[in-house]
Amino acid sequence: MDTSPTGAAVAVLSDIHAVLPALEAVLAEPDVRAADRIVLTGDLLAGPLPRQTLARLRTLGDRAVWISGNADREMAAARPGNEPADPMDAWAAGQLGPEEREFLRSLPATVTLEVAGLGPVLFCHATPRDDTEIALVDSRPERWAEVLEGVPEAVRTVVCGHTHMPFVRFTHGRLVVNPGSVGMPYGRPGAHWALLGPGGGAVTLRHTAFDHEAACARIARESDSPSAAAWADTYVRARHSAEEALAAFGPGDGRNAAPGTDG
Repeated sequence: MDTSPTGAAVAVLSDIHAVLPALEAVLAEPDVRAADRIVLTGDLLAGPLPRQTLARLRTLGDRAVWISGNADREMAAARPGNEPADPMDAWAAGQLGPEEREFLRSLPATVTLEVAGLGPVLFCHATPRDDTEIALVDSRPERWAEVLEGVPEAVRTVVCGHTHMPFVRFTHGRLVVNPGSVGMPYGRPGAHWALLGPGGGAVTLRHTAFDHEAACARIARESDSPSAAAWADTYVRARHSAEEALAAFGPGDGRNAAPGTDG
């Protein structure tokens, strides 16, 4: 799916996970308010305030470019006996009505957008070919060759999310950008996001600090999820370090596979 060219900055927000206070903090950033487009790279509503978060995102109108993440896809497909495995995701799916589920089902897996100074940029959730695939900043070059296979030659920048850890890596002639997570950061509290262009196609990883203690209290107060307070205490306060996350995600990129086997 291609959208029309833009000469102004593009803000990238990924893995919001229905943490509305974090989203509001990022949307209040001057560079986000001034951005021509706001690309939402999936896993938007799987969290404690799904309906409220969707309502706020919809106020962005045509500035928003929506992409489906694995959690969004699973929420859209949820039925009795076929709920997402994660308890919070399953609860959040139950908060959505038919129209909201249909909206999630309609979201594309990838979007290619012309960005000033970068040319065509491919945005996806996890990798261009799969919304759950693991590729990390320290994944081996062979892994990156696998996940980038099939990306059009003209695309020299790929923006992904999913692992909640911000990074920029140059591999196989392409710049790969992960903006990190707005709502479920690892390593430090606050919302991570990215800004692309203008100014010669600059790529900037950004961090927005906000009152995460007040955010946890608000989530506990406004969410109907019975686990909202504990969930916010873990994820909004960023109790998991980036090193712990890398250790948990690392095996998923096949790094431990024996030579000559599929990774």
